[in-house]
Amino acid sequence: MSEQQFTEQDWRRLLVSLGENPDRAGLVETPSRLVTAWKHWTSGYTQDPAELLKVFEDGAEEYNELIVIRGIPVYSHCEHHLAPFFGKATIGYVPNGKIVGLSKLTRLVNCFSRRLQVQERLTIQIANALMTNLEPKAVGVVIRCRHMCMESRGISTEGEETVTSSMLGELQPNLALRTEFLDLARGA
Repeated sequence: MSEQQFTEQDWRRLLVSLGENPDRAGLVETPSRLVTAWKHWTSGYTQDPAELLKVFEDGAEEYNELIVIRGIPVYSHCEHHLAPFFGKATIGYVPNGKIVGLSKLTRLVNCFSRRLQVQERLTIQIANALMTNLEPKAVGVVIRCRHMCMESRGISTEGEETVTSSMLGELQPNLALRTEFLDLARGA
């Protein structure tokens, strides 16, 4: 992504185009806040997923079962309307001699969700980054999100949840392993 960011003047122009007065007391600091907020909300463009995934060989030598982390927060903005979508991610993998620091999986989700996204791509990016950088036997990612572009405009239906998944490696052909992952993802 370009180094160019929206400036306070850009946000002031947006407020004017909406019919607002950017000099009104409640809006005077809004352009500055928006610059800061959007830098944070799009900070994933400046992160390299490979650098986030600290890999350990110690402790994984004989471990060959699923490792699953549930409830990872997802906060992103859809690329179609710039509306927020949010929910939870579950990531699981079967190590192949290496494990990753558990907090790094949350950082990986943040890296990709802090970009303009569609949930389908977000799910695949997380799974592919794990397969590429950790080289496990299997990776599974399930993301459940609510999309404000559906809830606050258009169809205006509250509370609907979109669920996406990506299964790579042994999770594709191995039905028993796939079922185990999905059961763990659901909390069963």
